[in-house]
Amino acid sequence: MNRVLAHLGTKYPIIQAPMGWIARSQLASAVCEAGALGIIETSSGETEACKAEIEKMRELTDKPFGVNLPILFLKDRAMLDYVCASGVKFVTTSAGSPAKFIEPLHEAGIIVYHAVPTLEAAVKCAEAGVDGLVVEGAEGGGFKNPEEVSTLVLLQAIRREVDLPLVAAGGICDGKGMAAAFALGAEAVQMGTRFVSAAESPVHQNYKDAIVDAPATGTYVLNKKASPCIRALKTERTKKIHQEGLMPPDTFARILELYFGGDMEASVGLAGQTAGLIDRVRPAKEIIDEMVSEFFEISGRMGGYAEGRAFG
Repeated sequence: MNRVLAHLGTKYPIIQAPMGWIARSQLASAVCEAGALGIIETSSGETEACKAEIEKMRELTDKPFGVNLPILFLKDRAMLDYVCASGVKFVTTSAGSPAKFIEPLHEAGIIVYHAVPTLEAAVKCAEAGVDGLVVEGAEGGGFKNPEEVSTLVLLQAIRREVDLPLVAAGGICDGKGMAAAFALGAEAVQMGTRFVSAAESPVHQNYKDAIVDAPATGTYVLNKKASPCIRALKTERTKKIHQEGLMPPDTFARILELYFGGDMEASVGLAGQTAGLIDRVRPAKEIIDEMVSEFFEISGRMGGYAEGRAFG
């Protein structure tokens, strides 16, 4: 039995990442309708807007969906209390220790997965009582651990020590990546960059085009000597930050002008290395259907190797 599917209640073990301002009802509902799990973000800090997006999800889909609670970005208990009373059944927590959040979420009947970038964090979260882990490798976009460990290695390291359901995140955008993650011990995958560039994503076409046009070497890891460390698309602005080593304090001040105004130099366009594998903007259903088909094709071929006890 796939433990993540049992927790999600979805058709497929695929989760859309909770990107700030982007992971809202327009995108999340399309992902849900395609059989995966859409997640509503709260990292934007726009509490009332995020509450409204959660309510709107119920108008757009009757499928299960989740909410992300980024602990360090929450100013007070308002969003936690709201989610506990909302009827949402699945929450991912991130950016901090989930210890104080687990009890109230569990009391509300909510499944809790925490996003971890290291083995040490995974062990601590397992001991704290989370129901599962989102394992975030260095290939992914957005906020990163400056000590880079790839999903390929991190999944194996965590699976050796922890028997919780694992969701692989970072470096996955298709059925090939999904099959590889399952081989390493994951029971589901989470994708951010692939869904940022989906047809239903609310971001400007320039942002989507920048992802589609990026090569495999099209991102930088920035601010490794400070916080936050991030992975973002290569632009003139990010090139300068990369050369200087530190991000200016106003780096994110005009992020909405990049996301929704299309000015790719206004801020930093967060994206993972999978940008180099994405060749066009596609609807969420098409992305998910092809991914699942490719996963079963690959896993079937691998099963043939096992059945014959031979490599060819």
